[in-house]
Amino acid sequence: MTDLLLGEIAALLTAFCWSFTALSFEAAGKRIGSLNVNFLRLSLAFIFLSLFNGIVSRQFFPKDVSAHAWLWLSVSGLTGFVIGDFFLFKAYVVVGARISMLIMSLVPPITALIGWLFLDETMNFKEIVAMIMTISGVALVVLERNTDNGALKFSHPLSGILFAFGGAVGQAIGLIFSKYGMGNYNAFVATQIRVITGVIGFGIILIILKRMPQLAQAVRNRPAIKYTTIGAFFGPFLGVSLSLLAVQHTATGIASTIMAIVPVLIIPLAILIKKERTTYKEVIGAIIAISGVGLYFLV
Repeated sequence: MTDLLLGEIAALLTAFCWSFTALSFEAAGKRIGSLNVNFLRLSLAFIFLSLFNGIVSRQFFPKDVSAHAWLWLSVSGLTGFVIGDFFLFKAYVVVGARISMLIMSLVPPITALIGWLFLDETMNFKEIVAMIMTISGVALVVLERNTDNGALKFSHPLSGILFAFGGAVGQAIGLIFSKYGMGNYNAFVATQIRVITGVIGFGIILIILKRMPQLAQAVRNRPAIKYTTIGAFFGPFLGVSLSLLAVQHTATGIASTIMAIVPVLIIPLAILIKKERTTYKEVIGAIIAISGVGLYFLV
């Protein structure tokens, strides 16, 4: 199997994992709150990763890792897990996993925009068109016309849309730092470093906000813990590790494009599992957004 094919398969598996994990964390977050879910799912992910790395490479804790990798993977963990996922999990509670993941399809265009603004990267006409397509697809779903005056308004709570957008920005920045810091290190070890930073970050937030009593109550909520455990396995353990494996073996753009199909994959899951009603406008908007992502990285 070539490196390119391995990366593409890893990206596709990542998309499936993130579809399941989004629905799991939405269910858990509505029961015990997004902050508790974030801390618990990363703690569980650390256990999964420690056991996996211990069995596979006999390293229960990362060692022989350079200071460069520790620094940038830690920064990636703070921006992606702590900041980005804090906003994303708030969005799960407010607007649900399906709409949140659609807005997360903005990650590749945001990544390109960051590169243009801060890294002096250029954007050609095709890339600008692709960005407009992606934004238009998302806008088709989250905007609608007011029946009274014909003005545009948000079809979902603005706070949830902004939370999801904040999650997309954190994800984009975290992905850039991950690729820069990981180098040729094992993807599961790299994820473990990111998770360690995330656990510490959310632990500090819980202490500062004096939320430890609520965390103790959350641990006793069996349905929430069940959903959190499922989400932790398919999310920060398996999904994130596969995403790092993907960007390690193929171009970040190709990996991001394949991983961005989550908004389309999650529609049948939401219908089957949650019995959600999905409109034609939402399906068309998701397809347009994903087509825009695909066009952006089309050679």
